Amino acid sequence: MSKYIALPKGVAEVDFDKAIAEFKKILGAGNVLHTRERLAPYLKIMIPAPIEEHTPSAAIMPESVEQIQRILRVCNRYKTPVWPISTGKNFGYGSAAPATRGQIVLDLKRLNRIIEVDPDLCFAVVEPGVTYQQLYDYIKERNLPLWLDPPIPGPVASPLGNTVERGVGYTPYGEHFLFSCGMEVALANGDILRTGMGSMPNSNTWQVFKWGYGPSLDGIFTQSNFGIVTKLGIWLMPAPPAYKPFVVRYPDQADIVKAIETVRPLRIAQVIPNAGTVSNALWELAVANRREDLYTGAGAIPEATVAKLAKAHGVGSWNVYTALYGTEETIAEHWKIVTAAFKASGGTVLTQEDVGPDDPLFNYRRDVMRGEMTMREFGLYNWRGGGGSMWFAPVSQARGSETMKQMGLAKKVLNKYGIDYVGLFVIGWRDMHHIIDILYDRTLPAEMEKARSCYSELLDDFAREGYGVYRTNIDFMDKVAKLYGPVKASVNHKIKKALDPNGILAPGKSGIHR
Repeated sequence: MSKYIALPKGVAEVDFDKAIAEFKKILGAGNVLHTRERLAPYLKIMIPAPIEEHTPSAAIMPESVEQIQRILRVCNRYKTPVWPISTGKNFGYGSAAPATRGQIVLDLKRLNRIIEVDPDLCFAVVEPGVTYQQLYDYIKERNLPLWLDPPIPGPVASPLGNTVERGVGYTPYGEHFLFSCGMEVALANGDILRTGMGSMPNSNTWQVFKWGYGPSLDGIFTQSNFGIVTKLGIWLMPAPPAYKPFVVRYPDQADIVKAIETVRPLRIAQVIPNAGTVSNALWELAVANRREDLYTGAGAIPEATVAKLAKAHGVGSWNVYTALYGTEETIAEHWKIVTAAFKASGGTVLTQEDVGPDDPLFNYRRDVMRGEMTMREFGLYNWRGGGGSMWFAPVSQARGSETMKQMGLAKKVLNKYGIDYVGLFVIGWRDMHHIIDILYDRTLPAEMEKARSCYSELLDDFAREGYGVYRTNIDFMDKVAKLYGPVKASVNHKIKKALDPNGILAPGKSGIHR
């Protein structure tokens, strides 16, 4: 019986012993974890998969790029695969666990330096272990006139980690990869690549001009296993002189069409500059309530019941949260435009003054749209209880008709498995991310099986209609990759073979194998 709770695929225990011994020499024994007790933080997942399928063999914690380079040399020698994480708070997508059993978690939380924050050019350079909370505190302590753009788990999430997963936020800088500039990447052979202008010695434009000279490479290191991003430049939003958040509530399910048709031209014209959200009634209710306190029937909550609950709790069937940014004068003029447009579409426009100072739903959206830290949305995980959550995130055009089509597809499958439609749309410039939280009780095997089957069926049904997800969890990476076709898979494989011939970096990440 092995002394390890798992072994890397194809690696003999005697060779793994040698690799572990060398890791200890590089990092110190306290930063090399391989007992079940010490690996417990990496064994917690919210997706409906047995943890045995995603159990790491060890976790190692470097604190410098030089240590990462030495680790990679050991990995190539013994063919031991590593799964890099930043803070490991990838809730609903797999947390800190690897895609396949036996990989070594390369935990980068000790690389937590804020390298630079430039208040004039409005950028920061950070390492993987830096959290949004850490960067937020750094900016506040120095009274810098800059805003962050955190995702919902901002306080515990990593700006670098979220960006390389192409995550989103809710200020005008909400498309995180778009607002990044300049990466430092450790390649599988230990070489250090700086993308864009950073490839030039003594460059002072690394964080201000994305492209450099020749092919732009940054994109291949997002959602991939071609290298380990060890530093990232991110552009920060100058704090505006004024800010006006608001919510528009619509009473009926079909009103989503009018809501999107109203928002889209305002977004494209940058009258509304931020990535606002359009959340359904159950999303609003699930953030602040437990399901059993509102409904105890079997199966998904019927739409008629949802409508009654929405009315009783003062939320809309759809709730558009967005904001205006700028000077008092520009906001006043844009306010006339947006209020006229939303009122003409049948929405009720509400500001902080209308909802009052203590409205928890309004306040957490108000906070995230101005870059504040909040964990309020994690209330969703109390809706069902039992620790189960899986994000289904297809992309659509920003058209009202697309929302109805996608909702119809989603509800058909969700209702089949008795899972509530808890969803929202994040509105980009011309696209929307349709975020559905599949909430279930992970302590019940039957619930696990339903959630897993539900997700798989959603992928198939949406793919048949030409809809792809922009992000997925560690259990479905292969399936999602196949939906994007053989040519893309072939190109990914060729890049992987060229940059990582021994396949030591995150095997299976985004469906990319050696």
